[in-house]
Amino acid sequence: MPHPHPLRPPSPERSAEVRRRFAEEARSERPDLATLCLLVGAEADGALDEAGLDAAQVELDRLAGELPFRPGTPRAWAEALRDLLGERYGFHGVAADYQRLESSLLHEVLRRRRGLPILLSVVWLEVARRAGAPVYGVALPGHFVVGLGAEDAAAGERVLVDPFDGGRLLGGKDAEVLVAGATGAELRPSMLEPAAPLEVVSRVLNNIRAWAAGRPEQ
Repeated sequence: MPHPHPLRPPSPERSAEVRRRFAEEARSERPDLATLCLLVGAEADGALDEAGLDAAQVELDRLAGELPFRPGTPRAWAEALRDLLGERYGFHGVAADYQRLESSLLHEVLRRRRGLPILLSVVWLEVARRAGAPVYGVALPGHFVVGLGAEDAAAGERVLVDPFDGGRLLGGKDAEVLVAGATGAELRPSMLEPAAPLEVVSRVLNNIRAWAAGRPEQ
């Protein structure tokens, strides 16, 4: 799905307003992940106005409303999210998405249903959270995934899913394979800790910086 317009930055006035709101949200007691990611999008895409910001939030609400009522176990939540987002709506990623700025912008990921692992994970997180699922982000080195269930492995069942792969449920060794493939490192238990919203947004911004560093003309 081609972009309807070339991405151009917002006016200086709009940019100042977006940055002010981003800072305010980031400093709040419970920063809202979707709001922060959408404001990053508004800083990158001058065409994303207030109506567009609202529409993206409404779309997340709509998707959450299509989940079955309280599936129950973490595995049942994971399967329901995979069936809805991965299979029915086709949210997933491909290698070429790493070359596109849109893959780091939440409003574009909602439109294209394609993106980087971390932005697809944001979609999973926000839809699941709105539906009442026990959900959290997991910032594996080089590949962001989503956890469902107990944040502490000792406290009860938890399931990891890979939104980049359409929400595939990860088995025992799968997370180790992802980390080894992305970084060559070994999986440590600390890597499975829940990622706070500001950590997620910081990683999104780092991805955008890395994308821009290779394209000084942008």
